[in-house]
Amino acid sequence: MGSVRTSQTPAAAEEAPASAGPESGRSRPRRTRRVGVPAVFRPPNVFILPAALFLLGTIGYAIGYNINLSLRGGGLAAFLAGEATFVGLDNYVEMLGDRRFRNALWVSLLFSVGSLVFQFVIAFAIALVFNAGFRGQSWVRTLLLVGWVLPPVVSGSLFRWLLDGTFGLINHILVSVGLTQQAIFFLSDPTLALVSVTAASIWVGVPFLTVLLLAGLRTLPREIYEAAGVDGAGYWQSLRHMTLPLMKPVSLTVLLLAAIWTFKAFDTIYIMTGGGPARATEVLPLYAYHMAFRVHDFSTGAAAAVVLMLFPLILGILYLRSARRH
Repeated sequence: MGSVRTSQTPAAAEEAPASAGPESGRSRPRRTRRVGVPAVFRPPNVFILPAALFLLGTIGYAIGYNINLSLRGGGLAAFLAGEATFVGLDNYVEMLGDRRFRNALWVSLLFSVGSLVFQFVIAFAIALVFNAGFRGQSWVRTLLLVGWVLPPVVSGSLFRWLLDGTFGLINHILVSVGLTQQAIFFLSDPTLALVSVTAASIWVGVPFLTVLLLAGLRTLPREIYEAAGVDGAGYWQSLRHMTLPLMKPVSLTVLLLAAIWTFKAFDTIYIMTGGGPARATEVLPLYAYHMAFRVHDFSTGAAAAVVLMLFPLILGILYLRSARRH
């Protein structure tokens, strides 16, 4: 009784504090513009300046030095003495005409695609099992990470011992159970050698991808799965229509990291086969190593390293464009 109802709209209510007088203006102090200080030296840019200078002085200098070396002829001695002549893209043209380089590029693609597909599928399946939960999963997850924490040299030596054609454990088991009468020379046959180094890469990469994918699965909201269960959706329907689409950003990041990792793989392959037999496992990093430190053709080795660097760079650009769209 006697109360007065106002017909003020929400928009007018939002505008009201702005015109409420000088007291409302005190709650929103104006930003003072700093004059004379460059933007790079202001927070938060100034906090990442040390890291940026460190990367520019180490990685940036090495990349620039390598690109400069790939554009000059006469070898490293002439380059260090300042007598190397600028030859432009001649080293790249000569390298593209080299059959050994084309073979290394093809082997790198086969090795990377094979490793990437199996690593992702196996890691996603294991991550789904861990996400469902079971007794003792913490112990199993710890054991799974052993393969990832081992140095690549140790992993390569382990697989070389397992797959050896004379005294390898795999051959001993196959002969003992009667699956084969003769030993299989996994690392001496050109086809089996590539499959063997790919299997080693899968074993090494699966734990890392599993951890990343499991972290992504743990962030998915449970409410939508409960609602889908109420609507009668089964496990496979939820996996296809909810889990896979929701995991797309995480999956793209994981695939990008795995692609860069596998394309630059060197240690494990070098320990297991050294690029053989008959260059069947000579990937692009091994080709660059061979040209630079075996043949001592540093310019061609630097050109191969630049080509090796372009692959993750292109993938990174495609990933950033895809991330902006989503």
